[in-house]
Amino acid sequence: MNPPLSAATNAGIDVFPARVLVLMGVSGSGKTLVGQEVARRWEASFEDADHWHAPEAVAKMSAKIPLTDEDRAPWLARLRRDVIEATPPGRRMVLACSALKKRYRDLLRGGDRDVLFVYLEGSLSLIAERLAGRSGHYMPPDLLASQMATLEVPGPREAITVSIDQPPDAVADAVMAAIHGKP
Repeated sequence: MNPPLSAATNAGIDVFPARVLVLMGVSGSGKTLVGQEVARRWEASFEDADHWHAPEAVAKMSAKIPLTDEDRAPWLARLRRDVIEATPPGRRMVLACSALKKRYRDLLRGGDRDVLFVYLEGSLSLIAERLAGRSGHYMPPDLLASQMATLEVPGPREAITVSIDQPPDAVADAVMAAIHGKP
């Protein structure tokens, strides 16, 4: 059963002291829009993992070809090294990144307890509707099915889950409440 629309599920996760917050989910789940707002409220810098893809990966996605684990490996390594590890102590970072599989999240997290994942969860129909209304992005709506098939939904000890079946500001509210330990 999904949490109520205004709620986030964070049972079983230590939310403090988070230094890097990774908003994860399939394309169209609102990672960038919500991530930018959360970064503003949390007084953190913001990075969109989409900007870190190699040109070859962008070309594949633009051609409606799903990425493989091999395509994603160097991208994930760059994110870990150049974004997460490069965030100085005492600074906060919000990263919008699909992080679809557990092993991708494990690679991004490394051994850091201060990297926290927030899974933006939504129905296939809602996300498909959002993607259909989006323009100017290299990720075509045709690849949503492949992303949903690749997605390994994180468990309650791995990520906070926030429903996206609400306006983006309410999603950001739920993320902020969750990282401040308020159910």
